[in-house]
Amino acid sequence: MKSKTSEHYLVQALLSVMTALVFVATMIVRIPNWMGGYFNFGDVMIFISALTFGPITGGFAGGVGSAIADVIGFPIFAIPTLVIKGIEGLLAGLITNRKNIYRDVFAVVVAGVEMVLGYFLVEYYALGWTFEMALAEIPINVGQIVIGGVIGIPAAFIIRKTLPSILKY
Repeated sequence: MKSKTSEHYLVQALLSVMTALVFVATMIVRIPNWMGGYFNFGDVMIFISALTFGPITGGFAGGVGSAIADVIGFPIFAIPTLVIKGIEGLLAGLITNRKNIYRDVFAVVVAGVEMVLGYFLVEYYALGWTFEMALAEIPINVGQIVIGGVIGIPAAFIIRKTLPSILKY
């Protein structure tokens, strides 16, 4: 039986570890593109976080871990990333039921559409890019979501099956 205090520390540790893993996955492979953004594997860990541990962990780790990575090298995107990636993780965590891989796929698709649309809107309206420039970023962002889902969905499925009961929510 978990006490409230030990459960609180467990949640803090989980949030910290998953946030750090999103940050590392975003930083470890960082391929800049000609538009000022970059391709990375952060979405893999966002989806693993959200599909395994739910919307709070997915949203916090996705937003904060990705935003910290943007502060290092691409600071203009840090605040939009905090919001966009946070919502991405939150949506994926809300949509999955953590039991059915088809729900996981649907969660990734919906969260991915939000991410792609979010960056398009920020680039076009907030950063003042031309429509064509913002449009040119879409295939890169779609690629990140596809890789995030292809790796993240099976990884989350396996992790959920092997988690000790203390970590299952």
